[in-house]
Amino acid sequence: MSTPTSSADEPVRQGNVPSVPGFSVVVADEITLFREGIVSLCEGWNCHVVAQCSDGLVALRTIQALKPDVAILELSLPSLDTLELIRRVRQAKLPTKLLVVSMRDDRKTVIEALRGGAHGFVLKSDPARHLHDAIWRAVEGSVYVSPSLEPDRLFGAKREKPAGDPLDALSSREHQVFRLLVDGSRAKEIAARLDLSAKTVDTYRSNLMRKLDIHDLAGLVKFAIQRNLTAAK
Repeated sequence: MSTPTSSADEPVRQGNVPSVPGFSVVVADEITLFREGIVSLCEGWNCHVVAQCSDGLVALRTIQALKPDVAILELSLPSLDTLELIRRVRQAKLPTKLLVVSMRDDRKTVIEALRGGAHGFVLKSDPARHLHDAIWRAVEGSVYVSPSLEPDRLFGAKREKPAGDPLDALSSREHQVFRLLVDGSRAKEIAARLDLSAKTVDTYRSNLMRKLDIHDLAGLVKFAIQRNLTAAK
């Protein structure tokens, strides 16, 4: 069977999904099966996967060293939180386009990722074509948000959200600490993943609990579960 060919303006198609040939990609996810699944998809789209890893610090060093076209990053990487990783990559003015994949689908998390410098946000429950489209849009210089998140509703002027949503009062750092706390991370681990002192993390924790009018960790977790804000779905 002959290999399909195309002109420079017409990518090779595999089934109903066009390939994205020539782009170099780094994939970072703590879960091996999911990470290898993304690698397999990227290779099937003719991307060049130059590295894969399970750790935020390793991912940052890999991006700094290899400067891939695209890095696909799970939201909650260990060692260095993904949003902190994104902040450092942007601060260093590296050319790599950064895509976040996550089970989280709440507005605040998506906005903080994009505000921090991510070029796309894809849900782990999405079909593969959404990740493909995110890669394609990112290398073209656009920002991609999964259609499953209903971007018009999520970001539009008429978006639906609880009146006076207390989450909107949280700063970016406070929201990072909130997200890691409700996912079960201890203060010392959070400090390491955000490259902060334990005392600073305690300050953020106190501030976010005051803003949310919650007084202990159990109440914080209950609030997150009620709002469907935990990583587990």
